[in-house]
Parts: sequence; C-alpha cells; structure tokens
Amino acid sequence: MGYGDTAGYLWIRIPLEMADSNAGSSAGGENPVQMLNAVRVIPPNDDPKWPLWRYVQKVAKTGGGKGGNAKIICRLCNRDITGSYSRVKTHLLKLGDGGVKPCPKVTIDVLIQLKSEQDKADASSNTPLNIPLPTDGNGGGRKRKASAIEASFDVDTRNKLDALIARMFYTAGLPFNLARNPWFRQAFMFAANSKLGGYVPPSYNKIRTSLLVQEKTQVERMLQPIKSTWSSKGVSIVSDGWSDPQRRPLLNFMAVTEDGPMFLRAINTEGEIKTKEYIFQRILETIDLIGAGNIVQVVTDNASNYRGAGLMVEQKYPHIFWTPCVVHTLNLALKSIGAARNEEDPEYEHCNWINEVSSDAQQIRNFIMNHSMRLSMFNEFSKLKLLSIAETRFASQIVMLKRFREIKDALTLLVVSPKWSDYRDDNQGRAQFVKDKVLSDLWWDKVKYILDFSEPIYSMIRAADTDKPCLHLIYEMWDSMIEKVKTIIYRHEGKEEYEHSPFYDIVDKILQSRWLKNNTPLHCLAHSLNPK
Repeated sequence: MGYGDTAGYLWIRIPLEMADSNAGSSAGGENPVQMLNAVRVIPPNDDPKWPLWRYVQKVAKTGGGKGGNAKIICRLCNRDITGSYSRVKTHLLKLGDGGVKPCPKVTIDVLIQLKSEQDKADASSNTPLNIPLPTDGNGGGRKRKASAIEASFDVDTRNKLDALIARMFYTAGLPFNLARNPWFRQAFMFAANSKLGGYVPPSYNKIRTSLLVQEKTQVERMLQPIKSTWSSKGVSIVSDGWSDPQRRPLLNFMAVTEDGPMFLRAINTEGEIKTKEYIFQRILETIDLIGAGNIVQVVTDNASNYRGAGLMVEQKYPHIFWTPCVVHTLNLALKSIGAARNEEDPEYEHCNWINEVSSDAQQIRNFIMNHSMRLSMFNEFSKLKLLSIAETRFASQIVMLKRFREIKDALTLLVVSPKWSDYRDDNQGRAQFVKDKVLSDLWWDKVKYILDFSEPIYSMIRAADTDKPCLHLIYEMWDSMIEKVKTIIYRHEGKEEYEHSPFYDIVDKILQSRWLKNNTPLHCLAHSLNPK
C-alpha cells in the first residue's frame, strides 16, 4: 500500500464486537474495546489483510519506489517506529525483540483484542476464493429436476464432491497419478461410509509432526518380524551414493534379506570428503546398528574409495565379505568396450568404431531435440520420443541405440521430407551429416551389430538389477554371457570357433578382467549350493 502523510486519511471509527461483560478491563479501568475504538483510523486504501495499520500513523517513506520502509508513529504510545508491517506486528502484539520495543500501552486485554483481529485477517487470507464449481451451473438457465434414481443416489452431491477433489488437484499442482493411490481412494471411501459429521482433515502441522511419527512407529512395528529373522537368515548391507532433489549428496544404506530390501538410513555427506576412511566409519555404524554377527556381506560399487572401505571391513570382520555390485561391474565393462581410444592404441582399429557410432547417435539426437521445429517435425512421424542418456552409465547408450532402431523409419521419413530442407539453413553441415547417417545402411548395420553383441551383457544387467536374490545365479550367468557374446561376434565375422578374432579377444579380456575383480568366494559357494 502507498505511503504519505495523514492529511488524506479518512477518519472513521468502527466499533469492535461488543466485549463480553465478564471480560477483564485494562489497567486504569478503561475497556480495551473502547480504548482501541478511540485510536483506530481507517485509511482510504485500507486492506483487511493488515488490520494493525489502523493503529499507527505513517508519517513518511524512508525508501525509494512504491515499496520500502516508512517512519511510523504508534497511536497508542506515540513511539516512533521505522520499518514495515512486520515491525508494527512485533510492536503491538509483543512478538519479541525484532528490532523494535513492545508497546507499553498494550495490556493483556488489549493484546487479546489485537491478536483476535490479526487472527481473523490471517484466516480470511487463507480462505480460497469463492469460485463456483462446474456443477453449480452458470445460473442462466433453469435447473433440471433430478430423476428419482438420481435423487436416491444423491447424484448432485456426488458430482460436487468430485468437482472439489478435482479442483484440489488443479490448484495444488498434484500429479494425476495420485488418484490411483489406493490410500487416497480408501480415505474418501472410509469418510463416505462413516458417520463423521463436522470432520475436518488434519492440518499442515499435524501431518508433518504427530501423524508422521505415528506412521513411522507403525512401519517400525511392521518391520519387526523381518528384523527378528536376521540372526538366523543373515543380512546383506547395500550402500550407494545418491543425490536428493536439492542436489545434496547422500549415502544410502539398506538391509537386504530373502524377504526383500529394507531402508536403514541416509547420511547427508555435504561438505565431507568421501575417503575410504570416512565411508568405512559410516559402514561400521551401520554394522553396529544391525549387529556384526547378523551380516554376511557388504555390497558397494567398484569405486576405489568404496573398494578400500570394503577391504577395511573384511580386515576388521573376517566373516563379512565385501562384494562389488554386479550391475556396476557390467556397466564398467560396457564402458571399457565402447570407450574412445587413441590412434596409437592397438585396440583402436577394432573397437573405436563403437564410440564413433554412439557419438553419431548423440549428435543426431541433439540436432533434432535442440530445435523446436525439427522436434515438431519428428513428432509428426513418430509417437516414440528420443531418449536422453546418463553420462555415468554406458548401458544408457545401449538403451539410446535401441530406441534409434525403433524409430529408424520415422527418422528416414523426417530427413527426406520437404520440410527438412526448409529448416536446415541454420546449420547445413550438421543437417547434411544427420541425413547421411540416417540414410546410410552401413551405419545402421553397425548399430545392429552393437546391439547384438551387447545384448547378453545388457540382459544380465537387467536380470541382476532387481530386488530378488540372484547371488546364486551370478557365476553361471557370467559364464554363459561370455559364451553368448563369443557366438554372436564369431557369427557376424563368419569365423569358425577355432579361428582367431581380434575384436572378441579384446571384449573377452575386458569381461574376464572385470569378473576377476568382481568374483568373491560367496559367488562360488552360492553357485555350488544352487540346486540344478
């Protein structure tokens, strides 16, 4: 609201609601309602959201522009205040220091009246606008009389409730999938089938405090039967680094048994250097939480700091194994196979083409996705979308190439369409590069070959990346995966089994090296105990 002197103010006295005859009076015997009526002034630009402005006089602005602070005089104690409405509240409602002294004229009874006005203003500001529901009609026509069946089922009331629930979704930006949540549906069904006259949903604070503690206690109670089996069935601790929506680095710990995974805790590692000693201490804390005698293995990824921490755990607890994550190991193997190589590298001639094909696919994707018109043209020919890739996982490159093979026809129609030439003037060189690659049968043959020989590796990643126990299957899966890769490569090159294949030798060397780093006695023991 604007500031200025009081010459333009309209002096209006508005009576408060009559105080109860038994209400206490302020010091000096003056009724608090009468006292506030005597000093209250309603300015022309009065806003009901800020009722306490009525008890101060704004003398002059102290800042430039329409906003800023002002020099204010309290009408109760005549004390000067410099600030905004927050300081007026602090002064009159005695909220604390806040850079301004409390008003000495505000007694307990006056404070109750002022706080009542402010609470009513806060409540009214939180009340949604009275916007008619779609079921209310526009009032322009005559309302149709409900049929007997509609009246018996109270269809109008049901439709109004549906409209209120829908408006809650729209105004809060809730995802529509929430409507499929069984607890969402069960809550309304329970309320509809119960006699809960006057029921009000839980408040913001109740949901985030007492109800949250109640739900956590219930979850702990439900998990207790699983925890009771740890001593007899054993536990695997699984740890991995993650980031929350605020990009804070987290260190997660989960306990995995034959009954499934159970979340234990997440540690915020912001500002910490994740050395092997730091991770080792966090793992030890988790081991103490579960009990060292209940733990069979600790599973982490293959990073050097995690590896070092895992070896330190094995040294402190000889009966606990450190096991590298199989999925991470296979991702590293795929990354090594498709990594870029120097021309001086002996492997360059046989493997660098994989990195070239992946880079070509990435350039094609970026060229289409980074231009709104080209993306619109692509969407006309394909219902499938181009996928983004994660830099930390080479398997995502395989997923991207799979999608490219699925949209091959759409890409072909795109680059030969008349519109393609109209929107390539901004970068004709790249547009021609994309067209040449999409229309090249040789390039698509390379894409198919990459997907063919990597399929056994990718299938093993999918099989191992589940919540189901698969330790007993890893030994055989890895052995058969290497054999399948060899069969596909030899068939593509037209070689007999006894012949030499330089490309397969490189792939086999990478896979064998990763297996030697990943293999633990647990894999061999679980394989030997697995019934055939």
